[in-house]
Amino acid sequence: MAGDMDLIAELEEGDRGLNSFIVLDREGVVLKKRAKKGKLAGLKVGVKSNISVDGLPVTAASKTLENYIGSYDAFVVERIREEGGSIVGMTNMDEFACGSSGETSFYNETDNPSAPGRIPGGSSSGSAASVAAGLVDVSIGSDTGGSIRNPASHCGVVGFKPTYGVISRYGLLDLAMSLDQIGPLARNVESSALLLEAIAGHDPRDETSLDLEKGFYNFTGNLDPRLEDKRLGYAREFDSLIQDKGIGRVIHKAIDKFSSSGAEIIDLSLPNLKIALPTYYLNVYVEFYSATRKYDGRRYGHRIETVCGEEVLRRILLGKYITQREYSGRYYRRALQARSVLRRELMDALRDVDVLVGPAVPKLPHKLGTRIDDPMVMYAYDIFTVLANLAGIPAGVVPAGETDSIPTGLHVMGKPLGDQKVLDVMYGFEQY
Repeated sequence: MAGDMDLIAELEEGDRGLNSFIVLDREGVVLKKRAKKGKLAGLKVGVKSNISVDGLPVTAASKTLENYIGSYDAFVVERIREEGGSIVGMTNMDEFACGSSGETSFYNETDNPSAPGRIPGGSSSGSAASVAAGLVDVSIGSDTGGSIRNPASHCGVVGFKPTYGVISRYGLLDLAMSLDQIGPLARNVESSALLLEAIAGHDPRDETSLDLEKGFYNFTGNLDPRLEDKRLGYAREFDSLIQDKGIGRVIHKAIDKFSSSGAEIIDLSLPNLKIALPTYYLNVYVEFYSATRKYDGRRYGHRIETVCGEEVLRRILLGKYITQREYSGRYYRRALQARSVLRRELMDALRDVDVLVGPAVPKLPHKLGTRIDDPMVMYAYDIFTVLANLAGIPAGVVPAGETDSIPTGLHVMGKPLGDQKVLDVMYGFEQY
């Protein structure tokens, strides 16, 4: 255990000023329970603070749960321990995963090690930042509308959201249960695929968990970097929604790289992309309001409405408003209809291509502490990523280049259960 404690002390020193962790396993509560051998043996792993770890604080970065200690391991945590991974602590995040910047945490914001003084993105801010800073080898986050892929882009790391149901949600504190997925963050595609391979699989405790053939989960063994003859779709609407010209240049340079490697670029259209954000947030408001009704101050610390931050309260109040009988038909049902329209449109676009490629974010990360009064300005960070959650498809981000020394990621979306193909295209781009 002496070596483990040295490791924790080193992590604590490295995290000063970065604030990527809320808590480190100083007592070795989790570290001593890991297997000696396995796929993840020797790897340091961070776990987002909305995923249950037995014996460690599971706060979701909120004062609401500041004194709550996990009483069981989430499915993914069980898998990490069984595969020999060293879980070193709980990473910082936007409160209850409500945010795209990493600034709404009760435990203060996380800095971006790849662009100091700027936001790391969110809500899996600490998970991405800790990987980018080299404090851990890999980490797990949750992704409801881009919460893994957004910070992966801003921090210059690899992030992956699998097909809905490929990874069990057992032990995850819900933001929106029909959209949430756990996924890996790492410094390269191969490490991301390795962690995905370790934590994926059927779990009877999660009714949304898929029971697939064993060969499906051999993500590292099946990695194929060949890009020749791949058909990659690019939606013309992407260009009109990119707010920073530098990002546009990086993404089109990436597209040219695919072309020169033998891939065919297919021009296509997603005409309803502009309604993706309002559709997504209307779904989130209702599901988040429902998920937070258990935080009433009786079982889990404080009553959420009395201690939560501004963004969490906004989503609770809007969810309550929308679910009132006289408004539910006007807003929520229309949002469900729009979700079906968007899914159909996306499936049509994917029919004749292997994957869709495009930007991960429309703009560069703003400077920490910048006052943004209009929530829609903040929500706009997710314009390109919410589609994958609304449709339940796999999607990942791989570093594509830099704009003004700030990382920019390439976003890759695939067909349902096309997780391997998404990883292959990301791997091919990384290797080329």
